[in-house]
Amino acid sequence: MGHSATYHAGNYDVIVVGAGHAGCEAALAPARMGLKTLMLTMSLDSVALMPCNPAIGGTGKGHLVREIDALGGEMGKNTDKSFIQSRMLNTSKGPAVHSLRAQADKKDYSSEMKSVLENEKNVTLKQGEVVDIIIENGKAIAVVTRTGARFNGEAIIVCTGTYLKGKIYIGEVNYFGGPNGLEPSMYLTEHLEEQGFEFRRFKTGTPARIHEDSVNYSKMEIQPGDDEIVPFSFLNDRLEKKQVPCYLTYTTLETHKIIMDNLDRSPLYAGQMESTGPRYCPSIEDKVVRFSDKNKHQIFIEPEGLGTKEMYVQGMSTSLPAEIQLKMYRTMIGLENVEIMREAYAIEYDCIDPTRLKRSLEYKDVENLFFAGQVNGSSGYEEAAAQGIVAGINAVLKIKGENSLILDRSQAYIGVLIDDLVTKGTNEPYRMMTSRAEYRLTLRQDNADLRLTEIGYKVGLASEERYQKMLSKKAAIESELTRLSDIKITPTEKANNILHRLGSSPMKKPVTLYDLIKRPELSYDDIAEIDNNRPELNKEVRIQVNTQIKYEGYIKKQMKQIDQFKKLEGKKLSKDIDYSKIKGLRLEARQKLNKLKPESVGQASRISGVSPSDINVLLVYLEQQRRIADRSENID
Repeated sequence: MGHSATYHAGNYDVIVVGAGHAGCEAALAPARMGLKTLMLTMSLDSVALMPCNPAIGGTGKGHLVREIDALGGEMGKNTDKSFIQSRMLNTSKGPAVHSLRAQADKKDYSSEMKSVLENEKNVTLKQGEVVDIIIENGKAIAVVTRTGARFNGEAIIVCTGTYLKGKIYIGEVNYFGGPNGLEPSMYLTEHLEEQGFEFRRFKTGTPARIHEDSVNYSKMEIQPGDDEIVPFSFLNDRLEKKQVPCYLTYTTLETHKIIMDNLDRSPLYAGQMESTGPRYCPSIEDKVVRFSDKNKHQIFIEPEGLGTKEMYVQGMSTSLPAEIQLKMYRTMIGLENVEIMREAYAIEYDCIDPTRLKRSLEYKDVENLFFAGQVNGSSGYEEAAAQGIVAGINAVLKIKGENSLILDRSQAYIGVLIDDLVTKGTNEPYRMMTSRAEYRLTLRQDNADLRLTEIGYKVGLASEERYQKMLSKKAAIESELTRLSDIKITPTEKANNILHRLGSSPMKKPVTLYDLIKRPELSYDDIAEIDNNRPELNKEVRIQVNTQIKYEGYIKKQMKQIDQFKKLEGKKLSKDIDYSKIKGLRLEARQKLNKLKPESVGQASRISGVSPSDINVLLVYLEQQRRIADRSENID
């Protein structure tokens, strides 16, 4: 690469490297908090690009989007502007696992987000490839682009996604490339390695895109959107939109045979790719090998947008050769004459070890340098955006000399995501799932605003409008819960007839409305006929009232667990402790604790290789230190 001499190109408060889903939130947060923000991307056409499925949300991920929104982020609002189909998943199960998922218009999503960034007065959006980060005296102070521009910044956030030394694999063919036919970033890794950073290789993949007119939908099951659309953003009350359908089809035994016959031509199985792929988003090769007893796998055909004939084949991620892909796709039901427009590929890229980060997402060994998104070993647009907004907020707090915003595991899915990454690390691209959250009963997607809006408002990101809206929702819920516990219904014949019709047993003595709703077979909306002074409440409030009453016992139990959890989180550990000197700690625990330097006893307890007995040793040690400190104070 020809080096040009560097020239001074400007000073900024925050510099964001990359304009994917992490980069967008990482730039908008500081800008809206009043700081001058520079956003650099290798291509202005890749802002908020969706190189994989143009879908936002889904199980576990929908929770993240709502939390980003509650804090004052953009992803939810942007999805509400650009979606073409919306569905609430898992509605047959309890409210803790309900997750919203929307199919977005790929081009629309990207251009709407770009427009928001261009119109944000504190964001300067520039096309430029960052090839170096200047670090002096343990602090990141500037970035340099390929054309020699040096931009100085108070804080730098790296959101490079899958671009670092990106390499595309399609069968025996492989070449350096970024997602979706874009250029990879080839120089930044080397320059960071020269400064002592260590990288690992991860991989992810994407299915083929096929031409809509070559699909026989009559053989597939139609998957329409929901009649009543639930918005992602808490700022939107109602959304009306004509939605487009998705379709469900299946692989066949013939599909599986073609895959098995050609496994040696899949770079992953042939051993050409050393990197680790996502277990929860496996390639079709993985699925066929691992579940060899299955005769078919579900495949969804989903539109990429309203202005294109490209369709996304969800569930068919592969790195098999191009000619095998076509053969394999054509054995599927309804795809007998399919035409592929873009081939499926796997992409391998450099990422960091996230245990090198503090929970603020600042790099432990370099001040003012933050990392967010897939470069931290996570997968998914939503996981990236969640890290982006946290890194953006914390970059501002760092510059202002204030305490970092740390969302813990009991406050948010975002807290679970970041804590998992920085405490446990990850050996494969990390994906958010509801099962990863211990306190998922209280961390529902429907109450993300009640949990997080005030936090977003206090740091100066969530707007006044958003804050007031949350406060009035909260007040409405509280006053309705009070009213329901105060009003008693007497067992009249009319009331008992209504209960009978709803499949509930008659009342023998007066019962509060609150206790009626507690009955498993009744809900808040069911008892409307019995409740004469019922106020007009919007759906969001009614859902909260119903859920809080129904799950009261469970929620109380969970709150007790959370109190215990908070106690251990509150016991802080200095980063200067030398664990090798603490008697009674097992060798593995000493090594892990010295390497990771946890911020609290709670965090220490989640490190793999640190046992409950090690935690007891730590608690005894802290108590001894406290006594020594007390004694020396008394002597003074």
